[in-house]
Amino acid sequence: MLELIDIHKTYESQPLLSGISFTVEEGETVCLLGASGSGKSTLLRIIAGLEFPESGQVFWDGVDLASVPAHRRKFGLVFQDYALFPHLTVAENVAFGLKMQNLPPDEIEMRVTASLKQVNMSGFGNRSVTDLSGGEQQRVALARALAPRPQLLMFDEPLGALDRTLKDHLLEELRGILHESEVPAIYVTHDQEEAFAIADRMVLLHDGQIEQTGTPAEVDSHPASAWVADFLGLGNVLEGKWLVGGQVETKLGVLEVNCEMEANPGETLALLIRPERVKLNEDGTGLKGRVADVILQKDGFRVTLENSLYFYTSAPPKTGAEISFTVDVECLG
Repeated sequence: MLELIDIHKTYESQPLLSGISFTVEEGETVCLLGASGSGKSTLLRIIAGLEFPESGQVFWDGVDLASVPAHRRKFGLVFQDYALFPHLTVAENVAFGLKMQNLPPDEIEMRVTASLKQVNMSGFGNRSVTDLSGGEQQRVALARALAPRPQLLMFDEPLGALDRTLKDHLLEELRGILHESEVPAIYVTHDQEEAFAIADRMVLLHDGQIEQTGTPAEVDSHPASAWVADFLGLGNVLEGKWLVGGQVETKLGVLEVNCEMEANPGETLALLIRPERVKLNEDGTGLKGRVADVILQKDGFRVTLENSLYFYTSAPPKTGAEISFTVDVECLG
């Protein structure tokens, strides 16, 4: 098990990581999700032993790794740019780390064959890596990381250079490979859809701190803050002023809310209106809004009103039309 305790790191005299603590359990894939510059890749390099924190500790199975150099931590790294050797064949690339361990030739051959099979690249061993597609090169990079049988796998934006269709296909394959191998993994990305597809548990970083942790279902159902809801694109995030009797004054009008939290009259609250919970009213009752834009998307139409509220529908109203609707409002953290 990997355990990080109170990791702190600065960059150009500014805090980059402030008190980061989390664990990665056996066989678990934890996704570090955050915007560019949130410290995700730096945190990965600290775990790998390529950088050092100013304070805090990294443990593996209870052993402090402070004095353990990167090459002895037995952690595998997979990068966005593949980092393959262009002058070597596929098999030679996969075998590189094994040769550094001075393993017997028969053992190396066996592991290379097994690793290529694991990533659906059997029969590619004698090919030049420069003749492969981006997706194939990323599979080779994964095979190379798996071959030494690492204690932990770490991925730094591994699919960032691939198009959406190929990325979706590889994500499905990668999740299956990780679960089959039972190797714990840390997956760094800024892509929300990627994180939801790959993670067993998510750690969301914002301004150098952990904003929320939880399974994808937990984070989606109960975002801890307005930042989480907005960053994940869960819906319309807006402010409201608490009135009385479960009512909140917003730019849309006075709304009924169901908040578990306590608030004083006049206090400002962060609210979430999920687009799938906006209901059009044909009888003209409810809130009013004028349609500013209608965009055809994969599963229907995205409708945006002049007040910036957006929702999805299968039967879009006309641009400029006034509509009536009701909403379901959630309170955020």
